[in-house]
Amino acid sequence: MTQNTSQFVPQSFTSLDRIMWITPDRLFYAGLLGAPCKQAHGAIVAHVAIDGLLHIRLDGGEWQKTEVAIIQPQTPYEISCEGRHVLNVLIEPETVDMNKLPPFLQGYGAIYAPEFATHVRKVHSQIIANHGTINLHPTDFDLAFFSKPLPPRALDQRIASVLENIRDNPSDAIAATEYASQANLSFSRFLHLFKEQVGLPFRKVRTWKRARSLLHHVHTDINLVYVALDIGYPDSTHFSHSIRQVYGLTPRDIIAGSRKLRVIAHAP
Repeated sequence: MTQNTSQFVPQSFTSLDRIMWITPDRLFYAGLLGAPCKQAHGAIVAHVAIDGLLHIRLDGGEWQKTEVAIIQPQTPYEISCEGRHVLNVLIEPETVDMNKLPPFLQGYGAIYAPEFATHVRKVHSQIIANHGTINLHPTDFDLAFFSKPLPPRALDQRIASVLENIRDNPSDAIAATEYASQANLSFSRFLHLFKEQVGLPFRKVRTWKRARSLLHHVHTDINLVYVALDIGYPDSTHFSHSIRQVYGLTPRDIIAGSRKLRVIAHAP
């Protein structure tokens, strides 16, 4: 196992420190990590150790021990922790110019970024110190974690419009053929332009946005069948299978692990 760590000192972490700040384009999570299962998100994910070093491997490769791990969109990976908790920062890739991001955010797997790790832990402590009641606005996110707005991606307006609709209405069943028609593009040209502009295929983006919308329901008492239908899945079987592919956990496990999670949510 390779190592990529600084002089990391684990911090104490209790259930009172669990929190999720979710905006339409960013997410911060401080909470339980769960068992190491293969998963693949549609976002850039920065994992930061807090109560024990991380153990991570990409797509069945070699396990690495690290304080910070960066996962690029749609990269299959497994992760575990020497403690029980982790800090995560998620960035929706279509909102940023990938080539102009800070170098550490362009990394893969275990990376050396002790200053970033220290800063993320500090932001988490500040949120917790205010009992999660501070007025956090989506525009505050990049300033909080990166000290300035991340460079935006320049998008073709036709593709930007499609992305906005998928983000704001993840349960919509609008077909790619209909989006192509709205954009006055052939179906094949639309799919090509979408992937060229976004960096990911249309279907994978939609799958991710739909799975991401589950995070707005982690405190729900509603039957999971109704949650599945509400966010666009045809039935509970498709719901469970899709969520497990993305997060490595079933919807029931995600909700059970979020009972003590404080959520600051900004809907699209």
